[in-house]
Amino acid sequence: MRVHSTTSEHRLVVRLPEGLAPEMVMVCAKRGARLSVVADLWHRERDSHYEWEVAFAPSDVDMMSVRAVFDPDGQLVIHVRRRMGADGLPSPKICTPF
Repeated sequence: MRVHSTTSEHRLVVRLPEGLAPEMVMVCAKRGARLSVVADLWHRERDSHYEWEVAFAPSDVDMMSVRAVFDPDGQLVIHVRRRMGADGLPSPKICTPF
């Protein structure tokens, strides 16, 4: 997962494996300005589970603005609007819990 930040939004981009459908991806806003992203390929036994947690600076983002777009080519793009005056805050931290 890559992060592209501007003064108005953070854009999280990840290329997901072939065969993954939008209904196999879950994006959840969590307490503490965090996002959880889980993708499961139900029909595979190996390399079938992908998971990320993204932590933002608490005053950086509007968690009500999270919008996820699943492109037909397998790319997931998550848009998160930044709050006014959030420039200079640390970049989001991406963790994979494995």
